[in-house]
Amino acid sequence: MDVYEGKAKKVIPLDEEKVILEFKDDATAFNGEKKAQFRGKGWLNAQISAHLFKILEEKGVKTHFIGIAGDNKLIAERLRMYPLEVVVRNVVAGSLKKRLLLAEGTELPEPIVELYYKDDFLGDPMINQYHAKILGIGEDELREMERTALKVNEILREYFREKGIILVDFKLEFGKNARGEIVLGDEISPDTCRFWDAETMESLDKDVFRFDKGDLISAYERLYERLTGEAPARR
Repeated sequence: MDVYEGKAKKVIPLDEEKVILEFKDDATAFNGEKKAQFRGKGWLNAQISAHLFKILEEKGVKTHFIGIAGDNKLIAERLRMYPLEVVVRNVVAGSLKKRLLLAEGTELPEPIVELYYKDDFLGDPMINQYHAKILGIGEDELREMERTALKVNEILREYFREKGIILVDFKLEFGKNARGEIVLGDEISPDTCRFWDAETMESLDKDVFRFDKGDLISAYERLYERLTGEAPARR
């Protein structure tokens, strides 16, 4: 059972049914062209992901989350991952701004779901359901992932609204467990979402690093404190 190491975390097999997700302090942007390390980032992403997975589980969303295994580690169900990134957008930002020439910050009349082929060599290109079919993803599987993504959006959008935060957009990944169920995997963190403070419109996510908007760890810590009500210890 091999260890898989990505840009932001390691997936370490624990046994036939479980893995350890070890979140790294590395930050990358623009498909790996920009890189840096931030002490404490792995801890913050692990803790924020665990917090949000718990909320989703309480609302009936199946996730791979089992528990916290250490400061920057989670125990998760072993999944056979789909080569897809499912992106949900509520507000115009990032690549959508370029594609539709709409002003950043424009609230969309309804959420948009986009599909991306998860392949670093190709730059994670945007695809549609016909491309997904060629990749071996069935129509029913795709519909279930999209339904779940919209349910996650509904739950988290309301949750963040109550915390004074705008859920701008986010990326999800899915996999199948040993029972053949489609389950939400990977992480939900400021590395994979855009969060804006509802009053100041400040970024509380990786855009702080992407576009040199300030101190990344301070932004992640503010998000953590807003969600948990606790001030994180510097690590």
